[in-house]
Amino acid sequence: MAIKRGVSLYSYQQAQFFKDLDLEGMLREVGEHLDGADGIEIVDEMSLRYPDPGEEFVREWFGWMERYGTRPVAMDVGMDVLQFRDHVMSIEECADRLRHDLRLAKRFGFANVRVLSVVPIDVLTSALPLAEELDIRLGKEIHQPMPLEGKQVTEILDVVERTGTRHLGIVPDLGIFQFRPSEVQLEWFGRRGARESARQASVELAGQLRRGEAPFGFVDMSFSTAGNLRGDFRRFLTTGECDPAFTETFHGLRKYTDELVENAQEIDYVVVAEAIMLSDTKADTLRELAGHVTHVHGKFNNMSPVPGRPGQFQEASIDYEAAIGALKAGGFDGYINTEYEGQRYFQDRGREDLMSEVDQVRRHQEMLGRLLA
Repeated sequence: MAIKRGVSLYSYQQAQFFKDLDLEGMLREVGEHLDGADGIEIVDEMSLRYPDPGEEFVREWFGWMERYGTRPVAMDVGMDVLQFRDHVMSIEECADRLRHDLRLAKRFGFANVRVLSVVPIDVLTSALPLAEELDIRLGKEIHQPMPLEGKQVTEILDVVERTGTRHLGIVPDLGIFQFRPSEVQLEWFGRRGARESARQASVELAGQLRRGEAPFGFVDMSFSTAGNLRGDFRRFLTTGECDPAFTETFHGLRKYTDELVENAQEIDYVVVAEAIMLSDTKADTLRELAGHVTHVHGKFNNMSPVPGRPGQFQEASIDYEAAIGALKAGGFDGYINTEYEGQRYFQDRGREDLMSEVDQVRRHQEMLGRLLA
């Protein structure tokens, strides 16, 4: 069986915000304009009237699936543990919410439910019996800076080995194969005042880390989210304080920046620090884990033309060839769903300068189809 292609409707978030595309319009775009792609992934609260869309909406959903030749592949669920004024949600409250979302996914025909990378394993194991009953696979997203080699994956594998379940796995976000900051991200930093020397230093540091030539001590980031890591580094720049585990890395980042950027400002340190947000995961690991993959997030920030090849496009900062080669070699036959996140690097500009999500997704699907052929 071949690897299949789909689209996460998260890719069209900006078009939804500006009311250029409604839910049916997104499904029509996938079904009518992306030859070879039929899978649909949604974020529940983005696409549905959550928590109960109503039976009329469910009937309308399946009507769209039939009309546009699309099929439900995955529903992404969130978990706002701070939604109540008087307490943080407990493990069991989170598991109850996940059980609700599993039932919701079943109503809409989804075979997979994705949870965020920070969801504790106890939440997943508590909801797992219902996932098995409903025949839905629970997948935990593995997102940069987490590598596939980290504990977030091994704890999933431990449960699978102990229970023999087929309904728990991982959702690799192909951003874990990013090997340098994206060009559109660096341009965004430049518009915010980051010097060219700082942007170049970020690219050089990413290359050194990839080659195992880190100029300072480096720690396992596999339990850190990129957002928290960025926040911790900014706090360090302001107060000099940080988690003791990051002390050597953060001091090394500051020293590295000072050596390459004259009179560095906060924004310069921040852009250089983007180099440590990369997972440096190994393609061989993805090949070995392919049987545990529920589906894949085809993350990208920018699709640019391949020089000398009209009509072909590339993600110049993510090693898609290695990732897809590993999935093929591992026998994966599920869906890779396009997930565009580069909108954020244009939203400091006027609407006339914003990148077309529709065009970017079409370009990404061209690349996927070519690499999978």
